[in-house]
Amino acid sequence: MVLYRAAAASGGLSRKPDEITHAYVAGFLHQAVEAGISLMAVRDGQVLGEIHGWPMPQSQFAHVFGDITIAVRPEAQGQGVGRALFQGLIADITTMLPQIRRIELGCRESNARAIALYESLGFVVEGRLKQRVFDEGGFYEDDLAMALLVR
Repeated sequence: MVLYRAAAASGGLSRKPDEITHAYVAGFLHQAVEAGISLMAVRDGQVLGEIHGWPMPQSQFAHVFGDITIAVRPEAQGQGVGRALFQGLIADITTMLPQIRRIELGCRESNARAIALYESLGFVVEGRLKQRVFDEGGFYEDDLAMALLVR
């Protein structure tokens, strides 16, 4: 909860800090443990970041890994934590989930650092969801649909 609330307060998540509840955290951790993957980056006993996701449940999309969320403590950003988490996730997907051919994620168009990271890992922008994200600053922005083919 501490990690996700800190990431949300810095604007790094699509949820606001008060939307990070025990039920929310327990729900995604349960789903990741049951059907997908969750990885944490820990240094000196402190959780610096976490990433999770899972395959889509419908049989025709069972080859797609999505619902990816990554959170990195604001003070740990820019230190390679997010890259290491994504590299670990991609490696685990390719070895543990052989049915997965495609990894999908969404990213706000204004999040240039995240887009640069994702593109450096091989993700490509496949689409744009116009005015999907409402910022509490009073404006709407596009959400980018990105994907990486792994097989």
